[in-house]
Amino acid sequence: MIVVGDKVLLVPDTEKERTEHGLYLPPTVKEKEKVQSGYIIKVGPGYPIPNPGYLDQESWSPTPKDPVKYIPLQAEEGDYAIFLRDQAIEIEYESKKYLIVAQSAILMLIRRNMMEGLEK
Repeated sequence: MIVVGDKVLLVPDTEKERTEHGLYLPPTVKEKEKVQSGYIIKVGPGYPIPNPGYLDQESWSPTPKDPVKYIPLQAEEGDYAIFLRDQAIEIEYESKKYLIVAQSAILMLIRRNMMEGLEK
């Protein structure tokens, strides 16, 4: 799978489907939640911006430049993201559920190596 632009691909956190006592919540309860969480498994290249050197290159140049550059995203693979549910697109691929979310819909990222630094 290739994720484009400023989008991230997440696996929804299935632990939120149950209560603390192990009871499964009905879909109507989950749909009322405004925020959801999940693990990022793929990130897009970032926000596209025009490459200023593209127009200045010579036509005979042996290494042509790309017309677009990207500003990378803050999100990284393996991060735990908390995001706005209503801005997520749910897809199913090879019988697994995924969510596609724009980085602007992500409220918070939790990165494992950052949490280890806080514990010390």
